[in-house]
Amino acid sequence: MPPPLPATDICEQARLSRDARFDGLFFTAVRTTRIYCRPVCPAPAPKAVNVTYYPNAAAAEAAGFRPCLRCRPELAPSNGHWHRGDDIVARALALIEQGALNEAPLSALAERLHIGERQLRRLFVERLGAAPVGVHGTRRLLFAKQLLTETALPITEVALAAGFNSVRRFNAVFQDAYRMPPRDLRKEPREATGDALTLRLGYRPPYDFPAMLDFLRGRALPGIEVVDEIAYTRVIGNADTSGWLRVDAWPGTRSDAAPTAVRLQLHGCAPSHLQDTVQRVRRMFDLDADPDTIAAHLGHDARLAPLLRARPGLRLPSGWDGFEIAVRAVIGQQVSVAAARTLTARLSQRFGTPLPETIAAQGFAHLFPTPDALVDADFDGLGLIGSRIATIRGIAAALLDGRVDFDRARTLDDFVERWVALPGIGPWTAQYIALRALGHPDAFPAEDLVLQKMLPTDGTRMSAKALRAHAEAWRPWRGYAVFHLWREASASIPARTAPSTRPRVRSTRSPSP
Repeated sequence: MPPPLPATDICEQARLSRDARFDGLFFTAVRTTRIYCRPVCPAPAPKAVNVTYYPNAAAAEAAGFRPCLRCRPELAPSNGHWHRGDDIVARALALIEQGALNEAPLSALAERLHIGERQLRRLFVERLGAAPVGVHGTRRLLFAKQLLTETALPITEVALAAGFNSVRRFNAVFQDAYRMPPRDLRKEPREATGDALTLRLGYRPPYDFPAMLDFLRGRALPGIEVVDEIAYTRVIGNADTSGWLRVDAWPGTRSDAAPTAVRLQLHGCAPSHLQDTVQRVRRMFDLDADPDTIAAHLGHDARLAPLLRARPGLRLPSGWDGFEIAVRAVIGQQVSVAAARTLTARLSQRFGTPLPETIAAQGFAHLFPTPDALVDADFDGLGLIGSRIATIRGIAAALLDGRVDFDRARTLDDFVERWVALPGIGPWTAQYIALRALGHPDAFPAEDLVLQKMLPTDGTRMSAKALRAHAEAWRPWRGYAVFHLWREASASIPARTAPSTRPRVRSTRSPSP
């Protein structure tokens, strides 16, 4: 279990040096001003005697402090220790991010986690310094603060996007917490730029954004995704309300030559879907990871240490939609990345919902098919073998009747156990889905042939059992080791081979990564 707060001397040094690596790992509260800041705040550093450190924004607000208007705590990445993995607090936070407390009471959240409400509250206070309801409230208000600061959305839509059912309630809560009405954050009116909405999403350096784009580019589905050298773009939404998003590096300026953020541009995203969309992007691009902590842990392994030094900012690329990742994983069994992409593109073109002309004009054609569209679909002529077709139909049926899901309340073992119970889903596929659909940092497909061949340095191949035993020391960050080894394998492919392809794998236990 990681400590909830770095040691005081480390916090002191980090805030005085404005070390971006600690952004979001703690907050600095100044007792004389009753303001709390990120460690990277550009304001003059207060005296140490006036400073109190808190592990998160919710704890600072619970103690009566208000967020700084200059460094904007809402831009800090979340603490990856507590937002991912199997720990009860991590799973509870993931559910809160999905809106579990928007309508349901705390007792319902505790029930999903199979613990008592009192115990859940105690764990939050003990580890985070704030109760679950306080964490939920701070999250909503900080998101509203970001929207008020960065966008021209009307306050009524900001309230809706932040999860408030009425503007009156939103105004009251905001005034009570921040001692100002929401409109006061907009000292100057913002001009709307069509349907575009731009948000800044922070991360902790280092971050290898080109490597992230490279991975996604090799798997981009025509008509749904476009990935070039600088940005990722895809269609979002459903048949009734569709739009699209674009993610690229935040533009640098002379005063901010290396900004630790990506730029999210949203088009046609309904206010009620904004929080979910932002959280999906954060998970997909692994923006809340703490690369120093992960590298320090995995760096004890002699095989991984040079890989970590060579690519210090490599992140875990997740996927936009769980069902989409699951279908890709099944189709990708025994074929190269390029072949899997071709087959998946045919499936999505035939069964995906066509997009309106306004979206199609941006280069998109359709949405990815839903489970309803594939459960009884006719796959003839797509080039898929019968066993793959049966598995895809089985996944669609299981999602519809609730036998499997992408519930963040589940532990990794519970998730994998449910998925391997489906015909055609083995341990590799289940772990791969956990890795890329959930972004689970400890998912580990030990049956993968690439991993079995890449870990040894003498040309031999490890068994799945031996690989799994070796990787025990990598917990709880085995997923990052997977991507470092996969990246190393991709780099070792001869230059004449296209970067999006991989030698055909014959074993049914090792689909292409």
